[in-house]
Amino acid sequence: MRIGMIADAYKPHVSGITNYIALNKKHLESLGHEVFVFTFGDINFKDDEPNIIRSPGLPLVDTGYYLNFNYSRPARKLLYSMDLVHVHHPFQGGRLALSYCRPRGIPIIFTNHTRYDLYAQVYLPVLGDLVGETMLQAYLPPFCRACDLVIAPSQGMKEVLVKLGIDAPIEVVPNGVDLSSFYCPAQPVSRNDLGFTPEDVILTYVGRLGPEKNLPFLLRAFAGLAEAFSRVSLLIIGGGPERENLEDQVNRLGIASRVRFTGMVPYEQLPCYLAMANAFVTASVTEVHPLSVIEAMASGLPVLGIISPGVSDTVQDSLTGYLSSNDLAAFTARMVRLVTEPDNCRVMGENARRASHDYDISRTSQIMLGHYERILVASADHKYRLRARLTRLVDKWRS
Repeated sequence: MRIGMIADAYKPHVSGITNYIALNKKHLESLGHEVFVFTFGDINFKDDEPNIIRSPGLPLVDTGYYLNFNYSRPARKLLYSMDLVHVHHPFQGGRLALSYCRPRGIPIIFTNHTRYDLYAQVYLPVLGDLVGETMLQAYLPPFCRACDLVIAPSQGMKEVLVKLGIDAPIEVVPNGVDLSSFYCPAQPVSRNDLGFTPEDVILTYVGRLGPEKNLPFLLRAFAGLAEAFSRVSLLIIGGGPERENLEDQVNRLGIASRVRFTGMVPYEQLPCYLAMANAFVTASVTEVHPLSVIEAMASGLPVLGIISPGVSDTVQDSLTGYLSSNDLAAFTARMVRLVTEPDNCRVMGENARRASHDYDISRTSQIMLGHYERILVASADHKYRLRARLTRLVDKWRS
């Protein structure tokens, strides 16, 4: 099967979507399929994997995204040869997929990876309600109807899509994760190197330091915990635009001696950092498929999160961790339990490790491949309808 992945951004841009596309591509290729990524960016960038098809575009500041309304001619010609395309961004790439693939009878699958409504509220607060609801309700339902299948990475995300008015077929398929390095016993990073003691209960957060992650809330909760318990510390792993603001908040709260910021760490070292911690904490409510949560679970850590799509679909309250309402007192009380109930946390960590197997890439890719094959069979006659045949004939004539 020749599969085209449509993405508005790809490597060297780093994101959960980029990581998932690369991992799913690698697994599908190991099964004998040809997978191509169609994206925008620096056409001279040297990839470490085959079949990355870039078209030039206008860089959008330093976001890693590029703007263009067309693929290059060689990219279009190759795209026309795909058996199926999988869209990972609905706006720029999604519109191009409809423009190029629908007339040629090429089936289109779309995965909605992002809570676009919540991201708009964070990054465009003045226009948040307008962009988050009116625009999405106007754009996403007809776009999804034009696709052959819509994928939601979690049941909660499926419910969000339905509330936005999407009435196209939706299947729930988690984004797969390569958890092998997290299952293997990792050598913990030295606590002394980070200023922790063997007696400290270390809570850790891994992820982007961006406004959408609700990290000021997490720091306020930890400040309340640190006031009551002397042997607790918070380890924050990751980089992002909010780091300076968060460090200022830590100083204002008087918890600088209890909080460590590592910045970005090499991904292959992440299991070693998680092996040092006692529990994983996050206050984000914008997750669709919380990769860092799943990796923490695979490392045997109980997870504390806020009830929201994505996190609630992944963490089972009081079984693999704790779920709290988006209330500071309630969240802090759950955090206290991570410190005061070590035996229960150990059991929840063991449960979390077992539960993480549901997200292994070998399992999720097989599920996705089943949908690919089903959609190909269902749409086989579309490819040979008169319009598609004429369009493909014109393509051959132009080439």
